[in-house]
Amino acid sequence: MSDIDSVVKRTRKIEHLLRTQYHAEGKGLHQLITSSEERLPHNIIGKLRYIATIRNKIVHEHDYKLKSRRDFLEVCDECEKELTPRSSRFIWRVAISLMTLITLAAILFYYIHWDELSQHF
Repeated sequence: MSDIDSVVKRTRKIEHLLRTQYHAEGKGLHQLITSSEERLPHNIIGKLRYIATIRNKIVHEHDYKLKSRRDFLEVCDECEKELTPRSSRFIWRVAISLMTLITLAAILFYYIHWDELSQHF
């Protein structure tokens, strides 16, 4: 995947989070950040501005090269994690933990009682 593809796909996800979770309005990422700035966590605004600047440069400047793709993607990951509602992440963790626990309990049950259960197959 080219730099342009990865940058645009990641920024579209951040734009979606800003629109849905923070009721941001505007056309570009800078406008979305400005419109929802008072609702955003203060530690993330600078990172979002960095992402918006890189996105604009890579899309609009012909000779622009992304210096460190890994660093850019790490900043995007941090922003997405911070912008994603915590309750959603908590619920997913609880659900996955419960499913794992139930699966392990079933495996343990079948392991302990396999001699009795295998007679019925």
